[in-house]
Amino acid sequence: MIRVLILGGTGDAAELAARLATIEGVEVITSLAGRTREPLVPLGDLRVGGFGGVAGLASYLEVMQIDLLIDATHPFASQISWNAVDAATEVGVAHLMLIRPPWQKVSNDRWIEVDSVAAAAAILENQAQRVFLTVGRQELAAFAHLKEIWFFMRMIDPPTSDALVPPGMLLCDRGPFTLNNEKEILIHHNIDTIVSKNSGGNATFAKIIAARELEVKVVMVNRPAIPPGDYVNDVDGALAWVLDKLHD
Repeated sequence: MIRVLILGGTGDAAELAARLATIEGVEVITSLAGRTREPLVPLGDLRVGGFGGVAGLASYLEVMQIDLLIDATHPFASQISWNAVDAATEVGVAHLMLIRPPWQKVSNDRWIEVDSVAAAAAILENQAQRVFLTVGRQELAAFAHLKEIWFFMRMIDPPTSDALVPPGMLLCDRGPFTLNNEKEILIHHNIDTIVSKNSGGNATFAKIIAARELEVKVVMVNRPAIPPGDYVNDVDGALAWVLDKLHD
């Protein structure tokens, strides 16, 4: 029997947990940060909440006798990814990162690539009038000062009552989204610019295709640097890694 801890919060993490739960000799625990009110609940055991930094995660790995640690968090949840590497190294637990590939720009895309949400907000000044903002509720404050721009803001959960929010319209929804749905948003709201993090995956990729086909600009926030270590790009690769460890 081996015990696997998945740092989750993505569809890939939920799929991996479901597939590992069917394998004899594997016990799965998924940890969620708790920031989403109605998260995708994976199969297997579940814990919710932070660990308290590297020391807290290292302690958890030891106390729970974790054999394998898989980081399948969102590509922009960089702090937990760095903590996972340090904690796994400290206690000698095998560690893997499941990192879905970023979206790639093609010839018809009108991307402006930036390295932070703050830089994305700066780009919009004097260059946009109606923006489809898809960076998550925790990043809204970076755009709140842009009073001359109208924002259509889509996120999974609504912002808190005291959050700084730019002018415009809020929509709470969860992907996957269809190409027709995304085109309808861009056309109906007369959107001239999309702001998006380069999250990769299929759930929200339709907005990028819609922007390409309708010739709408995309301010694309590049991913933060990933920590060193072993990684795979899909659930199949992570599953194979666990099976190799199981049969060692």
